[in-house]
Amino acid sequence: MKAKKGVIGILTGGGDVPGLNPAIRAVTIRALREGCQVIGIRRGWAGLVDLVREKDYDNSENFQTLTEDLVSRTGRTGGTFLHTSRTNPSRVEKSRVPLHLRDTYAAEKNDLTPEVLKNLDWLGIDYLIPIGGDDTLSYGVRLYQEGVKVVAIPKTMDNDVPGTDYCIGFSTCVTRTISMTNSLRTSAGSHERFMVLEVFGRYAGFTAMLPTMAGAAHRCVIPEYQFDIERLTELLVADRQKNPSHYSVVLVSEGAMFKGGEMVFEKETTDAFGHKKLGGIGDLVSEKLKELSPKYNHGKAINTITQKLGYLVRCGDPDAIDSVVPMAYGNLALDLLLGRIHGRLVVLRNGRYDNMPIDTVTASKKVVNVKEHYNVDRLRPHYKSFEMKPLFIMTSEAG
Repeated sequence: MKAKKGVIGILTGGGDVPGLNPAIRAVTIRALREGCQVIGIRRGWAGLVDLVREKDYDNSENFQTLTEDLVSRTGRTGGTFLHTSRTNPSRVEKSRVPLHLRDTYAAEKNDLTPEVLKNLDWLGIDYLIPIGGDDTLSYGVRLYQEGVKVVAIPKTMDNDVPGTDYCIGFSTCVTRTISMTNSLRTSAGSHERFMVLEVFGRYAGFTAMLPTMAGAAHRCVIPEYQFDIERLTELLVADRQKNPSHYSVVLVSEGAMFKGGEMVFEKETTDAFGHKKLGGIGDLVSEKLKELSPKYNHGKAINTITQKLGYLVRCGDPDAIDSVVPMAYGNLALDLLLGRIHGRLVVLRNGRYDNMPIDTVTASKKVVNVKEHYNVDRLRPHYKSFEMKPLFIMTSEAG
């Protein structure tokens, strides 16, 4: 029997972060108590692409009915128990089209949105809550435009979803980055080296800026500003000389670029949203620092320690902020749906919970305001004008 107040579908897409399970828990527990049913879509948008609309077919890989017991157990943990993927239903490669649809969709790239809409209807889903970054949520915008009642929750450790000051996963990422950088100092100091740490951040440098601002690193280079490697070397040599332990630290965003250069890719293949896999800029920076260091260090080369922090900052349990904010976001989403309001993105703005039109996600980009927050000569954040700034200082100008 269908729930009196309707059926809510929930999914997580894109990269995993701590805080997803608390968000799923918040939505589910509140929804069940309000008389709704909750269906968890598995593997992000993939669950709605691969589903087979047959009563006796085993769709357990594509969706599951959520209960309070289930989400209470998983809600304390990191990652997402519903699993995730980078599936884009509007651009499905021929080889990824489900077998039962290959006669209908045979192009190199296929828009399976008509099937997704039929699948939502077959599941009896009245409302949809996608949790993700701008890629995942951009398809949520598409479904809203197709008439689906969508309320979105922003998640990404890069903190770059437009319209909100905060995305689930960011605080834990910053916390882990600071902690790991401090742990690695012992090796850097023991060997009197440069320490080069590569962190996530394709287009936005928030994950490098905030730990540097908190004192974890001497310098940082970010996607929003093409840096001069000569200047970086000069600064890091000076930092090392001033440090009693004789080392210096730079955080390098994966999307950072040498002056006049381009992003560095690990491989040429792209994901479903057209993004190549980044990786390797940290190694290149490390090599160039060692090569150029004699010029600023009395002819002597300085060795480097290079580490890609990668998935270490997005795994494990959520910190306090990534436990509280997902709870609030989940309840905010329910408030909107129960009030028959949809086509919204739940947000934090100026320290207050709020909501914005969902198409804010696709209307602009959220990146570091270089002029206001990044000192291009010193290659580190500006430490000024903190009055009336939000908790994490650098925010979205959208809206």
